[in-house]
Amino acid sequence: MQPETKPSHTEVEHVKAKSDYLRGTLAESLNNTLSGALNPEDTHLIKFHGSYQQTDRDLDSERKIQKLEPLYSFMIRVRVPGGVATPAQWLRMDALADQYANGTLKLTTRQAFQLHGVHKRHLKSAIRGFNEVLLDSLAGCGDVSRNVMCSPNPEESRVHAAVQEVARSISATFTPRTTAYYEIWLDGQPVDKSQPFATHKPGGADEEPVYGNTYLPRKFKIALAVPPQNDTDVFANDIGLIAIEKDGELAGFNVAAGGGLGMTFGEPQTFPRLADMLGFVETKDILKVCEAIITTQRDHGNRENRRLSRLKYTIERMGLATFKREVEVRSGVSFQPEKPYRFEGTGDRYGWTPAAGGRFHLTLFVEGGRVADTPSYQLKTALRVVATVHDGDFRLTGNQNLIIGNISPEKRPAIEAILEKYGVLEHTFRQTALRQHSLACVALNTCSQAFAEAERYLPALLDKIDDILRETGLEQEAITIRMTGCPNGCARPYLAEIGLVGKAVGKYNLYLGAAFNGERLNKLYREMLDEEGILRELRPLLQAYAGERNPGERFGDFCIRKGWVQATTHGTNFHG
Repeated sequence: MQPETKPSHTEVEHVKAKSDYLRGTLAESLNNTLSGALNPEDTHLIKFHGSYQQTDRDLDSERKIQKLEPLYSFMIRVRVPGGVATPAQWLRMDALADQYANGTLKLTTRQAFQLHGVHKRHLKSAIRGFNEVLLDSLAGCGDVSRNVMCSPNPEESRVHAAVQEVARSISATFTPRTTAYYEIWLDGQPVDKSQPFATHKPGGADEEPVYGNTYLPRKFKIALAVPPQNDTDVFANDIGLIAIEKDGELAGFNVAAGGGLGMTFGEPQTFPRLADMLGFVETKDILKVCEAIITTQRDHGNRENRRLSRLKYTIERMGLATFKREVEVRSGVSFQPEKPYRFEGTGDRYGWTPAAGGRFHLTLFVEGGRVADTPSYQLKTALRVVATVHDGDFRLTGNQNLIIGNISPEKRPAIEAILEKYGVLEHTFRQTALRQHSLACVALNTCSQAFAEAERYLPALLDKIDDILRETGLEQEAITIRMTGCPNGCARPYLAEIGLVGKAVGKYNLYLGAAFNGERLNKLYREMLDEEGILRELRPLLQAYAGERNPGERFGDFCIRKGWVQATTHGTNFHG
């Protein structure tokens, strides 16, 4: 068990320690009708319950002039382990978005749902609403293992199906055991009676055998991928598990540890970092190894500076060899040499693909992951209608897209007709390949960390970049482009061949040179560019790529070959 908190530990550590397993004064905060906000300490604790307190930053100045408190609302992040949801769950999330949120659904880069704009008085009803269809937000955020990602095609092969089961097992094993979630949001009982549950008694009946009462020093992310697709960006995670196949069956995983993409401008001791390979582990031992990595981070992670608290910095401080030995001792499992594998790309495969039993998957492009209705494109309505007839599932991808999964031959004509009526298939296939490989975080107006726009701005910028692509004949050339409103890396911009990171309103740093398959970080090329500057810089680069690339050469590799940026070989030389 980790040591008790020390005076030098951060405020968040002390809040966790005295919270009685994440209760704090959340119940009192929710009952306070005089403010739309929570008590200050509860803003830390509610993250563990899957929610962030936010304000509408577009209105902050006006409300201040009017002597009103900021317009507080809450984002709720709903876990979908492995990204697979049922039609009933989709319909419930669709309804909750209209009833309690801003009318839209956000599909995240970690295969979760997000509701935005939920007012405090509606939080409990919204959370109960999705728990009733066996979804939850516990550990959607906070200093714990968050939503477990997995290549979202479990019916594609026996290996995919086995990996999906491992993802679910990891999620269940490392979900916090506190009963506070059920007490505060569900009146004391989980909707799913199969969930681990014990009535809490004041004085410490709750137990967290993996986390302890102060949980982890910082957030913790786990992802699984099935080569040749690296569609979960496994190396960006604290634990990345690469499935190894033998004779058509899952043999085990190559285990990588220490990935994470957040950094802070002006603090070179912070940097994005890709996970280091530890070795191969058989499937039967994967839970023991994951727990050993988590508890090593629990006991050795930095609790005095949250900017240096992720596992990537723990490994840098301990040294990879020492860290690996510690994990082997704790787990009782010795790593075997890593097995051969090959990743081709990080994107999704759009359109129809066959599944087991004569069924089909259909992958759709969802720009910025935002499922909404606009006057010109009623995506949310179309998917609601699909969900009423679909007998398969819905799969959220790590690229903010959606797979209508496991479509039966009997239902395919009806689903195709619905999507054609609303223009959904045409919308997917008319995009340039670069736009189909784009990601954007929410950023302004609700994210408190954002310096600049991302989701609301990237489509308009891509319209202009698309013009360059068409001029140069590159409209069908897959190039990854990702934009965030700050350097925290939520849309994984440092793994994009073209990365745009907001530094001020309307100003972005431009990064180039990441690997298309997610195995190399990019590097800073230009700073503080406005839109005109971005287009001015990208135009000659794309023109040169169109005319001078080698057969099959990816844009990120081309940037390095041309000497525009140096290859980033490790997070520690990201800034160099």
